Amino acid sequence: MTPDTVQTLALTLGAGWAAGINLYAAMLTLGWLGMSGQVDLPPGLDVLENPMVMGAAGLMFAVEFFADKVPWMDSLWDALQTFARIPGGALMAAGAAKGLDLGGAGELAGLLLGGGLAAGSHVTKASTRALINTSPEPASNWAASFTEDFAVIGGLWTALNHPWLFLLLLILFVVLAVWLVPRIWRLLKAAGRTLRNWFRKPSTPTNPAPIREESS
Repeated sequence: MTPDTVQTLALTLGAGWAAGINLYAAMLTLGWLGMSGQVDLPPGLDVLENPMVMGAAGLMFAVEFFADKVPWMDSLWDALQTFARIPGGALMAAGAAKGLDLGGAGELAGLLLGGGLAAGSHVTKASTRALINTSPEPASNWAASFTEDFAVIGGLWTALNHPWLFLLLLILFVVLAVWLVPRIWRLLKAAGRTLRNWFRKPSTPTNPAPIREESS
């Protein structure tokens, strides 16, 4: 494969992966890189350079920035964003796949791969956040949120500048997610059972009234 083909492939997969974590950060990152002339986005993604699109993405990123750092609010936000991140990742990956010059088949493959990666990274993030929320302190939410934002920005930059490295890291992420997510769900189920036991009131047996002996 030529270097341009590898870069486009990395961008296609990276767009889907990043959108599953933070769709708006991914849109802003690619839009800014393209608008500033640091990269030439494929024809299917050059719409991200539009100031109106960047403004809308920036507004939604600001909302997510704060919602993502409040315990349990972040899990509610993740649930709502399921309907945006996965389709958004699929569409962004399909747009990036136009740079592969494979026609409709390439775009369809990008749509499927991008949607699958967006779903995987979204489920991994949402599951990890739900587990973090079992801890009462808020510091871990802030740390996780900033880590995710930096991962999206750094991951897309790596995909564009060091595509082979990004593809290797993406494979490692997929392997880790396949291993990690089932274990997180088992921990969440155990935590849920513990909470139910705490809130369940123990049943107190009722003692029958003592029988009084009648005096003869």
